[in-house]
Amino acid sequence: MTPSGSNVVTMPKPSNTNSDPSGHRSPHRGSALEKPAADVPSEAPIPDAPSTEVFAVFGVEPEIQAYAMAKYSRSALSMKESLREISTQKAEKFLNTFYFQYGHRSIADLAHIALAIERLSILAAIELADEQRWDGQERSTRYQDFRKSGYYTPDFGADDEARKLYRETVDFLFAEYDAMSAVMTDYLISITPKPADMKQEAYERTLKARAFDITRYLLPLATNTSLGEIVNARTLENQVAHLLSHTHKEVRSLGESLKKAATGAAYNVNAESLQDLVAEIKAVNPELGARAEQELLREVRVAPTLVKYADPNEYEMATRRELRQAARELMAHEQLAPSKAIVDLLDEEPLEVEIATTLLYEHSHHSYRQIRQAVQVAGERRRREIIDLGLRHRGKHDEMLRGFRAGQQFRFDILMDTGGFRDMHRHRRCIQVMQSATTVHGYEMLMDMDDAGVRPRFDAAMRRVQGAVEQLAGRGTPEAEENSQYAIPLAFKKRALFKMDFAEAVYISELRTTPAGHVSYRNVAYAMYEAVARKYPALAKYFRVHDVTAPVDLLQR
Repeated sequence: MTPSGSNVVTMPKPSNTNSDPSGHRSPHRGSALEKPAADVPSEAPIPDAPSTEVFAVFGVEPEIQAYAMAKYSRSALSMKESLREISTQKAEKFLNTFYFQYGHRSIADLAHIALAIERLSILAAIELADEQRWDGQERSTRYQDFRKSGYYTPDFGADDEARKLYRETVDFLFAEYDAMSAVMTDYLISITPKPADMKQEAYERTLKARAFDITRYLLPLATNTSLGEIVNARTLENQVAHLLSHTHKEVRSLGESLKKAATGAAYNVNAESLQDLVAEIKAVNPELGARAEQELLREVRVAPTLVKYADPNEYEMATRRELRQAARELMAHEQLAPSKAIVDLLDEEPLEVEIATTLLYEHSHHSYRQIRQAVQVAGERRRREIIDLGLRHRGKHDEMLRGFRAGQQFRFDILMDTGGFRDMHRHRRCIQVMQSATTVHGYEMLMDMDDAGVRPRFDAAMRRVQGAVEQLAGRGTPEAEENSQYAIPLAFKKRALFKMDFAEAVYISELRTTPAGHVSYRNVAYAMYEAVARKYPALAKYFRVHDVTAPVDLLQR
């Protein structure tokens, strides 16, 4: 097969992105405030030394660190002096005054918190990660087998029939995922000779990862996953408020759990070894051991002050209800138009039109162009009413909704499978407005399944699940539609609007077309490149993309 290094092209010819023959893709110094020693003459020469001192800080709780850093703007104390004179009580008093009373929210940017979130559904994980200032990692559907993960079952109340149908559907999907993973692994082994210099274990592990790439389409959004995130306290506060305001019960509960984790006792990885040390000290000197216990084993809370007032966001909830109603009314008689492309690079329109369209986009399954046309036909008065809905309930400290982040030159309306969207969702230097999970756009399937002879089985599974999802959504019980979404496999497509500058368009196109990536997002990223190249031919040469139609070495990681 062709080595991946030979696939880099400056300006490849436009290609049909749906076709893929391979089926893939200083020393220490004193403080400047210190006085010179009495026996040193004032005229004595000052030895050469760096004028700036830089040092890392370790072992400080997030809120105390935020307090110490915030002191730079309010005190002449150095960091070391601030940390020596600080206490938890002082930090709490300071933060209550400046953060909550005076609204100096930037202080919370200085408190960084590491959190582990385990056994949540993929649906909830998507919502948790839907934060532009978020940093984290989630379990990979390529490198891990999700057969033993289990899944989330929403609250169906007294509707036992719905609960039974839901569990039968999800159990069926996991059984098919298990069976097809084995089939696809065997198939890939049969068509991919093992290089002589490659160990058998590495060979099989690599091809299993490729097989998981293919069969992840069968995983339902209910699938349990785990992730870790490192966020500052302001981002966490906003994140918690957003989750507490969500339409899904699981996501609201997740918001409560995050709040408790930030304000309650943190997990201390050194606790066991420190307990042993304290026990040894007590055996020698009980009084010293008691002091050691107090210092070394004290309870640590990472953000007891900065996150405690995070509550459901009334602005978000009330605005969502009204924008949903506006979207239903405006698009009531508009059928979903068949999508001609997976990526649509949108042309410019007046800013009012863009804002009104984007505000409604999240609450519909129509394309951006369809919604924009309806918004334009509705007239200026109706557009301004929609924009007013987006701001009517905004409080004193509420940021504008994401739909108001308008004016980026490159705006892509993307329709792709949910599994591929999860990969694209990681790009933070752009504005993303995603629509909810649905089955109305159909599903994706890789050609590998056809080649392996399991396409009929895959198609039958998707039809069965789509029918079950529609039945669950129509039960007429509270949150019936939200509960049904957990049974939707990652194969089904969803829409998302990506807004960005030129540099980010180039970055995504280059990074996501590499041969080691999943064919789904490779095709999307290449289509983004092609759309820009058609509209701005002079800029095409600046993209260093990989040709997604070139054969891929399945053993290249």
